[in-house]
Amino acid sequence: MSKKHTHKQTRSVINRLSRIEGHIRAIKSMLEEERPCPEILIQLAAVKSAITKASRLVLEDHMESCLYQATKANAPEKEWENLKEALGKYVM
Repeated sequence: MSKKHTHKQTRSVINRLSRIEGHIRAIKSMLEEERPCPEILIQLAAVKSAITKASRLVLEDHMESCLYQATKANAPEKEWENLKEALGKYVM
């Protein structure tokens, strides 16, 4: 596990994830209530979009914090490798 560190957007990402969690619960209820498939798919698309936005915030924070600090310290190689690895897993 990586060392602990903070970012500007942590609270915002946590709040977004909490909303996503509630949204997922609502979709589960829709399935249990046998709601129409198109309604469920629309809600799933909304969750997918919300996850993408949360991911973007994490990436922006990483670039503004970790990569910036590593560049200032003249040691960006490790952070760039970490970012490439994470993006490879995220995209695939």
